[in-house]
Amino acid sequence: MAAERSGYRALVTRDLLLWSLVALAGKAPVAMAPLALVFFSRGSSGGYALGATLASAYVLGEVVGAPLLGARLARRPMRRELSAGLLVGAAAFAALPLARDAPAPVLLALAFLAGGAPAACPGGVRSLLTRLVPEESVPRALSAEAVLTQITWAAAPAVVVLLALQVFPGAPLVLAAVLAAAACPLLLLLPEPAAATPAEGHTGRPMARTLLAGWPVYLTSAAAMAMLATAELVLPALLEDRGIALGWSGILLAGFALASALGAFCYGLRTWPGAVRVQSLVLLAATAACVALVTVLPGLPGIAVALAAAGVFQSGVMVSRSLSLRDRLPEHAHAAGYSMMYAVQGAGYSLTASLSALVLRVADASTAILGGVVVAVVITAVSALAERGPARVGRPLGAEQDAPV
Repeated sequence: MAAERSGYRALVTRDLLLWSLVALAGKAPVAMAPLALVFFSRGSSGGYALGATLASAYVLGEVVGAPLLGARLARRPMRRELSAGLLVGAAAFAALPLARDAPAPVLLALAFLAGGAPAACPGGVRSLLTRLVPEESVPRALSAEAVLTQITWAAAPAVVVLLALQVFPGAPLVLAAVLAAAACPLLLLLPEPAAATPAEGHTGRPMARTLLAGWPVYLTSAAAMAMLATAELVLPALLEDRGIALGWSGILLAGFALASALGAFCYGLRTWPGAVRVQSLVLLAATAACVALVTVLPGLPGIAVALAAAGVFQSGVMVSRSLSLRDRLPEHAHAAGYSMMYAVQGAGYSLTASLSALVLRVADASTAILGGVVVAVVITAVSALAERGPARVGRPLGAEQDAPV
Protein backbone atom coordinates (compact mmCIF):
# COMPACT_ATOMS: atom_id res chain seq x y z
CA MET A 1 0.00 0.00 0.00
CA ALA A 2 2.95 2.31 0.51
CA ALA A 3 3.62 2.32 -3.22
CA GLU A 4 -0.04 3.22 -3.80
CA ARG A 5 0.19 6.24 -1.48
CA SER A 6 3.51 7.52 -2.75
CA GLY A 7 2.69 7.24 -6.46
CA TYR A 8 5.55 7.80 -8.85
CA ARG A 9 7.84 8.76 -5.96
CA ALA A 10 8.05 5.06 -5.08
CA LEU A 11 9.98 4.59 -8.34
CA VAL A 12 12.76 6.98 -7.35
CA THR A 13 15.37 4.45 -6.25
CA ARG A 14 19.02 3.95 -7.20
CA ASP A 15 18.33 0.90 -9.34
CA LEU A 16 15.39 2.50 -11.16
CA LEU A 17 17.30 5.71 -11.84
CA LEU A 18 20.12 3.61 -13.25
CA TRP A 19 17.57 1.64 -15.28
CA SER A 20 16.27 4.96 -16.66
CA LEU A 21 19.72 5.82 -17.95
CA VAL A 22 20.02 2.39 -19.57
CA ALA A 23 16.58 2.73 -21.16
CA LEU A 24 17.29 6.23 -22.46
CA ALA A 25 20.67 5.23 -23.92
CA GLY A 26 19.09 2.15 -25.49
CA LYS A 27 15.93 3.78 -26.85
CA ALA A 28 17.50 6.91 -28.34
CA PRO A 29 19.42 5.06 -31.12
CA VAL A 30 16.21 3.23 -32.09
CA ALA A 31 14.27 6.50 -32.25
CA MET A 32 17.01 8.22 -34.25
CA ALA A 33 18.01 5.46 -36.66
CA PRO A 34 15.46 5.60 -39.53
CA LEU A 35 15.65 9.37 -40.01
CA ALA A 36 19.42 9.33 -39.37
CA LEU A 37 19.89 6.81 -42.18
CA VAL A 38 17.87 8.99 -44.55
CA PHE A 39 20.00 12.06 -43.80
CA PHE A 40 23.16 9.94 -43.92
CA SER A 41 22.41 8.99 -47.55
CA ARG A 42 20.90 12.30 -48.64
CA GLY A 43 24.09 13.67 -50.14
CA SER A 44 25.36 10.39 -51.58
CA SER A 45 24.84 9.03 -55.06
CA GLY A 46 21.99 6.87 -53.75
CA GLY A 47 20.16 9.86 -52.34
CA TYR A 48 16.85 9.57 -50.52
CA ALA A 49 16.06 6.25 -52.21
CA LEU A 50 19.11 4.62 -50.61
CA GLY A 51 18.26 6.23 -47.28
CA ALA A 52 14.75 4.78 -47.33
CA THR A 53 16.15 1.37 -48.25
CA LEU A 54 18.66 1.52 -45.39
CA ALA A 55 15.88 2.49 -42.97
CA SER A 56 13.84 -0.48 -44.20
CA ALA A 57 16.82 -2.79 -43.68
CA TYR A 58 17.22 -1.45 -40.15
CA VAL A 59 13.55 -2.11 -39.32
CA LEU A 60 13.78 -5.57 -40.91
CA GLY A 61 16.74 -6.31 -38.66
CA GLU A 62 14.63 -5.39 -35.64
CA VAL A 63 11.72 -7.54 -36.80
CA VAL A 64 13.95 -10.57 -37.38
CA GLY A 65 16.23 -10.09 -34.38
CA ALA A 66 13.68 -9.35 -31.67
CA PRO A 67 11.96 -12.77 -31.50
CA LEU A 68 15.11 -14.78 -32.23
CA LEU A 69 17.33 -13.04 -29.67
CA GLY A 70 14.49 -12.41 -27.20
CA ALA A 71 13.89 -16.16 -26.87
CA ARG A 72 17.50 -16.55 -25.62
CA LEU A 73 16.86 -14.30 -22.62
CA ALA A 74 14.86 -16.96 -20.79
CA ARG A 75 17.81 -19.38 -20.58
CA ARG A 76 20.89 -17.13 -20.53
CA PRO A 77 22.16 -14.33 -18.24
CA MET A 78 20.00 -11.42 -19.33
CA ARG A 79 22.44 -8.55 -18.69
CA ARG A 80 25.23 -10.26 -20.63
CA GLU A 81 22.97 -11.01 -23.60
CA LEU A 82 21.61 -7.48 -23.75
CA SER A 83 25.05 -5.90 -23.35
CA ALA A 84 26.49 -8.01 -26.16
CA GLY A 85 23.65 -7.01 -28.48
CA LEU A 86 24.10 -3.32 -27.68
CA LEU A 87 27.85 -3.54 -28.27
CA VAL A 88 27.43 -5.15 -31.69
CA GLY A 89 24.75 -2.60 -32.58
CA ALA A 90 27.06 0.24 -31.52
CA ALA A 91 29.82 -1.14 -33.74
CA ALA A 92 27.44 -1.32 -36.71
CA PHE A 93 26.27 2.26 -36.15
CA ALA A 94 29.86 3.48 -35.93
CA ALA A 95 30.88 1.56 -39.06
CA LEU A 96 28.20 3.15 -41.26
CA PRO A 97 29.78 6.65 -41.47
CA LEU A 98 33.19 5.07 -42.04
CA ALA A 99 31.79 2.98 -44.90
CA ARG A 100 29.79 5.76 -46.51
CA ASP A 101 31.32 5.16 -49.96
CA ALA A 102 31.06 1.37 -49.72
CA PRO A 103 28.75 -0.55 -52.08
CA ALA A 104 25.06 -0.52 -51.18
CA PRO A 105 24.99 -4.20 -50.06
CA VAL A 106 27.64 -3.44 -47.41
CA LEU A 107 25.64 -0.49 -46.09
CA LEU A 108 22.45 -2.58 -46.09
CA ALA A 109 24.17 -5.33 -44.10
CA LEU A 110 25.43 -2.81 -41.53
CA ALA A 111 21.98 -1.22 -41.21
CA PHE A 112 20.41 -4.67 -40.77
CA LEU A 113 22.99 -5.54 -38.09
CA ALA A 114 22.47 -2.21 -36.30
CA GLY A 115 18.77 -3.00 -36.04
CA GLY A 116 18.99 -6.72 -35.41
CA ALA A 117 21.81 -7.15 -32.88
CA PRO A 118 20.23 -5.07 -30.07
CA ALA A 119 16.62 -5.94 -31.05
CA ALA A 120 16.01 -7.93 -27.85
CA CYS A 121 16.90 -4.92 -25.70
CA PRO A 122 13.48 -3.19 -25.63
CA GLY A 123 11.80 -6.36 -24.40
CA GLY A 124 14.65 -7.35 -22.11
CA VAL A 125 14.99 -3.92 -20.52
CA ARG A 126 11.21 -3.83 -19.95
CA SER A 127 11.38 -7.25 -18.29
CA LEU A 128 14.23 -5.99 -16.07
CA LEU A 129 12.06 -3.06 -15.03
CA THR A 130 9.14 -5.25 -13.96
CA ARG A 131 11.49 -7.33 -11.80
CA LEU A 132 12.95 -4.26 -10.08
CA VAL A 133 9.61 -3.18 -8.59
CA PRO A 134 6.95 -4.88 -6.45
CA GLU A 135 4.09 -6.48 -8.37
CA GLU A 136 1.63 -3.75 -7.35
CA SER A 137 3.94 -1.08 -8.81
CA VAL A 138 4.39 -2.74 -12.22
CA PRO A 139 1.61 -0.79 -14.01
CA ARG A 140 3.00 2.50 -12.78
CA ALA A 141 6.55 1.50 -13.74
CA LEU A 142 5.39 0.59 -17.26
CA SER A 143 3.60 3.94 -17.48
CA ALA A 144 6.84 5.70 -16.51
CA GLU A 145 8.66 3.71 -19.20
CA ALA A 146 6.09 4.85 -21.78
CA VAL A 147 6.62 8.48 -20.72
CA LEU A 148 10.38 8.09 -21.22
CA THR A 149 9.83 6.44 -24.59
CA GLN A 150 7.53 9.16 -25.92
CA ILE A 151 9.79 11.98 -24.76
CA THR A 152 12.71 10.26 -26.49
CA TRP A 153 10.70 9.86 -29.70
CA ALA A 154 9.64 13.52 -29.54
CA ALA A 155 13.21 14.77 -29.22
CA ALA A 156 14.93 12.35 -31.63
CA PRO A 157 13.92 13.95 -34.97
CA ALA A 158 15.12 17.40 -33.91
CA VAL A 159 18.44 15.98 -32.68
CA VAL A 160 18.96 14.09 -35.95
CA VAL A 161 18.21 17.09 -38.14
CA LEU A 162 20.42 19.40 -36.06
CA LEU A 163 23.43 17.08 -36.07
CA ALA A 164 23.08 16.02 -39.71
CA LEU A 165 22.80 19.59 -41.01
CA GLN A 166 25.08 21.44 -38.60
CA VAL A 167 27.83 18.87 -37.95
CA PHE A 168 28.02 16.22 -40.72
CA PRO A 169 25.57 13.71 -42.22
CA GLY A 170 26.88 10.75 -40.23
CA ALA A 171 26.89 12.56 -36.86
CA PRO A 172 23.52 11.16 -35.70
CA LEU A 173 24.80 7.64 -36.33
CA VAL A 174 27.94 8.38 -34.33
CA LEU A 175 25.79 9.61 -31.44
CA ALA A 176 23.66 6.45 -31.70
CA ALA A 177 26.84 4.35 -31.48
CA VAL A 178 28.07 6.26 -28.42
CA LEU A 179 24.72 5.92 -26.63
CA ALA A 180 24.39 2.20 -27.38
CA ALA A 181 27.94 1.60 -26.18
CA ALA A 182 27.33 3.66 -23.03
CA ALA A 183 24.30 1.54 -22.16
CA CYS A 184 26.48 -1.59 -21.91
CA PRO A 185 28.43 -0.80 -18.70
CA LEU A 186 25.37 0.84 -17.15
CA LEU A 187 23.36 -2.29 -17.81
CA LEU A 188 25.94 -4.44 -16.06
CA LEU A 189 25.56 -2.29 -12.92
CA LEU A 190 21.93 -3.38 -12.57
CA PRO A 191 21.19 -6.48 -10.49
CA GLU A 192 20.93 -9.68 -12.52
CA PRO A 193 17.31 -10.86 -12.34
CA ALA A 194 16.76 -14.27 -10.82
CA ALA A 195 16.08 -16.83 -13.51
CA ALA A 196 12.35 -17.49 -13.68
CA THR A 197 11.53 -21.19 -13.78
CA PRO A 198 8.74 -22.45 -16.04
CA ALA A 199 5.39 -22.62 -14.28
CA GLU A 200 3.69 -25.95 -13.63
CA GLY A 201 2.40 -27.29 -16.91
CA HIS A 202 5.02 -25.39 -18.95
CA THR A 203 8.14 -27.37 -18.05
CA GLY A 204 9.65 -28.71 -21.24
CA ARG A 205 7.27 -26.78 -23.47
CA PRO A 206 9.06 -25.13 -26.43
CA MET A 207 9.40 -21.36 -26.06
CA ALA A 208 7.75 -20.80 -29.44
CA ARG A 209 4.62 -22.62 -28.29
CA THR A 210 4.54 -20.66 -25.05
CA LEU A 211 4.87 -17.35 -26.88
CA LEU A 212 1.97 -18.21 -29.18
CA ALA A 213 -0.38 -17.87 -26.20
CA GLY A 214 0.09 -14.10 -26.48
CA TRP A 215 -1.00 -13.79 -30.12
CA PRO A 216 -4.16 -11.74 -29.41
CA VAL A 217 -2.00 -9.20 -27.57
CA TYR A 218 0.48 -9.09 -30.44
CA LEU A 219 -2.39 -8.47 -32.85
CA THR A 220 -3.73 -5.42 -31.03
CA SER A 221 -0.20 -4.08 -30.61
CA ALA A 222 0.19 -4.35 -34.38
CA ALA A 223 -3.17 -2.58 -34.80
CA ALA A 224 -2.00 0.29 -32.62
CA MET A 225 1.21 0.63 -34.61
CA ALA A 226 -0.75 0.44 -37.88
CA MET A 227 -2.71 3.52 -36.89
CA LEU A 228 0.44 5.26 -35.74
CA ALA A 229 2.11 4.53 -39.09
CA THR A 230 -0.92 5.81 -40.97
CA ALA A 231 -1.05 9.04 -38.99
CA GLU A 232 2.70 9.70 -39.21
CA LEU A 233 3.42 8.75 -42.80
CA VAL A 234 0.29 10.14 -44.45
CA LEU A 235 0.27 13.39 -42.46
CA PRO A 236 2.50 15.32 -44.92
CA ALA A 237 0.22 14.34 -47.82
CA LEU A 238 -2.85 15.37 -45.80
CA LEU A 239 -1.33 18.79 -45.03
CA GLU A 240 -0.47 19.25 -48.69
CA ASP A 241 -4.02 18.33 -49.74
CA ARG A 242 -5.36 21.02 -47.42
CA GLY A 243 -2.84 23.67 -48.45
CA ILE A 244 -1.03 23.70 -45.10
CA ALA A 245 2.76 24.17 -44.98
CA LEU A 246 4.61 20.86 -44.74
CA GLY A 247 6.82 22.28 -42.00
CA TRP A 248 3.94 21.80 -39.58
CA SER A 249 4.21 18.01 -39.87
CA GLY A 250 7.24 17.85 -37.56
CA ILE A 251 5.58 20.08 -34.99
CA LEU A 252 2.35 18.07 -35.09
CA LEU A 253 4.18 14.77 -34.66
CA ALA A 254 6.22 16.16 -31.76
CA GLY A 255 2.92 17.25 -30.19
CA PHE A 256 1.57 13.73 -30.73
CA ALA A 257 4.57 12.24 -28.90
CA LEU A 258 4.32 14.70 -26.01
CA ALA A 259 0.58 14.04 -25.70
CA SER A 260 1.41 10.31 -25.57
CA ALA A 261 3.85 10.97 -22.74
CA LEU A 262 1.14 12.88 -20.87
CA GLY A 263 -1.34 10.06 -21.48
CA ALA A 264 1.07 7.43 -20.15
CA PHE A 265 1.73 9.54 -17.05
CA CYS A 266 -1.98 9.92 -16.38
CA TYR A 267 -2.60 6.20 -16.89
CA GLY A 268 -0.19 5.42 -14.06
CA LEU A 269 -1.67 7.92 -11.62
CA ARG A 270 -4.69 5.92 -10.46
CA THR A 271 -6.70 2.74 -10.64
CA TRP A 272 -8.88 2.44 -13.73
CA PRO A 273 -12.02 0.30 -13.86
CA GLY A 274 -12.10 -2.98 -15.74
CA ALA A 275 -9.52 -5.62 -16.55
CA VAL A 276 -6.47 -4.43 -18.46
CA ARG A 277 -7.46 -6.37 -21.60
CA VAL A 278 -10.77 -4.48 -21.65
CA GLN A 279 -9.01 -1.18 -21.00
CA SER A 280 -6.69 -1.74 -23.95
CA LEU A 281 -9.58 -2.47 -26.31
CA VAL A 282 -11.51 0.62 -25.19
CA LEU A 283 -8.42 2.82 -25.50
CA LEU A 284 -7.64 1.39 -28.94
CA ALA A 285 -11.19 2.17 -30.11
CA ALA A 286 -10.80 5.72 -28.78
CA THR A 287 -7.47 6.06 -30.61
CA ALA A 288 -9.08 4.88 -33.84
CA ALA A 289 -11.87 7.45 -33.46
CA CYS A 290 -9.38 10.27 -32.91
CA VAL A 291 -7.23 9.25 -35.90
CA ALA A 292 -10.38 9.19 -38.03
CA LEU A 293 -11.23 12.70 -36.82
CA VAL A 294 -7.94 13.90 -38.34
CA THR A 295 -9.58 13.48 -41.74
CA VAL A 296 -12.71 15.53 -40.97
CA LEU A 297 -11.81 18.26 -38.47
CA PRO A 298 -11.09 21.51 -40.31
CA GLY A 299 -7.76 23.27 -40.64
CA LEU A 300 -4.53 22.98 -38.72
CA PRO A 301 -6.14 23.35 -35.23
CA GLY A 302 -8.51 20.46 -35.95
CA ILE A 303 -5.69 18.16 -37.04
CA ALA A 304 -3.59 19.16 -34.01
CA VAL A 305 -6.41 18.46 -31.53
CA ALA A 306 -7.27 15.09 -33.09
CA LEU A 307 -3.63 13.98 -33.18
CA ALA A 308 -3.01 15.05 -29.59
CA ALA A 309 -6.10 13.17 -28.40
CA ALA A 310 -4.99 10.10 -30.34
CA GLY A 311 -1.59 10.30 -28.66
CA VAL A 312 -3.14 10.41 -25.18
CA PHE A 313 -5.15 7.25 -25.79
CA GLN A 314 -2.48 5.43 -27.79
CA SER A 315 0.01 5.47 -24.93
CA GLY A 316 -2.58 3.84 -22.67
CA VAL A 317 -3.00 1.11 -25.27
CA MET A 318 0.69 0.26 -25.19
CA VAL A 319 0.92 0.16 -21.37
CA SER A 320 -2.23 -1.94 -21.00
CA ARG A 321 -1.04 -4.32 -23.74
CA SER A 322 2.17 -4.95 -21.81
CA LEU A 323 0.13 -5.71 -18.71
CA SER A 324 -2.15 -8.03 -20.70
CA LEU A 325 0.85 -9.91 -22.02
CA ARG A 326 2.05 -10.50 -18.46
CA ASP A 327 -1.31 -12.11 -17.74
CA ARG A 328 -1.15 -14.44 -20.76
CA LEU A 329 2.47 -15.61 -20.47
CA PRO A 330 4.37 -17.32 -17.63
CA GLU A 331 7.07 -15.24 -15.97
CA HIS A 332 10.00 -17.00 -17.62
CA ALA A 333 8.61 -15.97 -21.05
CA HIS A 334 7.99 -12.28 -20.31
CA ALA A 335 11.21 -10.94 -21.84
CA ALA A 336 10.76 -13.06 -24.97
CA GLY A 337 7.10 -12.04 -25.14
CA TYR A 338 7.93 -8.36 -24.99
CA SER A 339 10.49 -8.90 -27.74
CA MET A 340 7.94 -10.73 -29.86
CA MET A 341 5.47 -7.89 -29.35
CA TYR A 342 8.17 -5.41 -30.39
CA ALA A 343 8.82 -7.40 -33.58
CA VAL A 344 5.11 -7.60 -34.46
CA GLN A 345 4.74 -3.86 -33.89
CA GLY A 346 7.60 -3.22 -36.31
CA ALA A 347 6.06 -5.56 -38.85
CA GLY A 348 2.69 -3.83 -38.47
CA TYR A 349 4.29 -0.43 -38.95
CA SER A 350 6.22 -1.51 -42.04
CA LEU A 351 3.25 -3.27 -43.66
CA THR A 352 0.97 -0.30 -43.06
CA ALA A 353 3.58 2.06 -44.49
CA SER A 354 3.67 -0.01 -47.68
CA LEU A 355 -0.13 -0.20 -47.91
CA SER A 356 -0.46 3.55 -47.33
CA ALA A 357 1.97 4.23 -50.16
CA LEU A 358 -0.13 2.07 -52.49
CA VAL A 359 -3.39 3.77 -51.48
CA LEU A 360 -1.90 7.23 -51.99
CA ARG A 361 -1.26 6.35 -55.63
CA VAL A 362 -4.98 5.95 -56.32
CA ALA A 363 -6.72 8.00 -53.59
CA ASP A 364 -6.26 11.04 -51.39
CA ALA A 365 -4.64 11.21 -47.95
CA SER A 366 -7.93 11.14 -46.04
CA THR A 367 -8.88 7.86 -47.70
CA ALA A 368 -5.48 6.37 -46.83
CA ILE A 369 -5.87 7.35 -43.17
CA LEU A 370 -9.41 5.98 -42.95
CA GLY A 371 -8.24 2.77 -44.62
CA GLY A 372 -5.58 2.34 -41.94
CA VAL A 373 -8.18 2.92 -39.23
CA VAL A 374 -10.51 0.31 -40.72
CA VAL A 375 -7.68 -2.26 -40.86
CA ALA A 376 -6.79 -1.54 -37.22
CA VAL A 377 -10.42 -1.86 -36.09
CA VAL A 378 -10.82 -5.22 -37.87
CA ILE A 379 -7.61 -6.52 -36.25
CA THR A 380 -8.85 -5.30 -32.88
CA ALA A 381 -12.17 -7.09 -33.30
CA VAL A 382 -10.38 -10.37 -34.09
CA SER A 383 -8.16 -9.95 -31.03
CA ALA A 384 -11.13 -9.14 -28.79
CA LEU A 385 -12.87 -12.35 -29.82
CA ALA A 386 -9.68 -14.36 -29.26
CA GLU A 387 -9.13 -12.96 -25.78
CA ARG A 388 -12.54 -14.22 -24.73
CA GLY A 389 -11.36 -17.74 -25.54
CA PRO A 390 -8.94 -20.02 -23.65
CA ALA A 391 -7.71 -19.13 -20.17
CA ARG A 392 -4.52 -17.17 -19.77
CA VAL A 393 -1.34 -18.99 -18.84
CA GLY A 394 0.55 -16.24 -17.04
CA ARG A 395 -1.57 -16.36 -13.88
CA PRO A 396 -4.15 -18.70 -12.43
CA LEU A 397 -7.63 -18.49 -13.89
CA GLY A 398 -9.49 -15.58 -12.32
CA ALA A 399 -6.34 -13.82 -11.13
CA GLU A 400 -6.80 -10.83 -13.45
CA GLN A 401 -8.52 -7.96 -11.71
CA ASP A 402 -8.73 -4.23 -12.16
CA ALA A 403 -5.36 -2.80 -13.05
CA PRO A 404 -3.66 -1.83 -9.75
CA VAL A 405 -2.41 1.53 -10.92
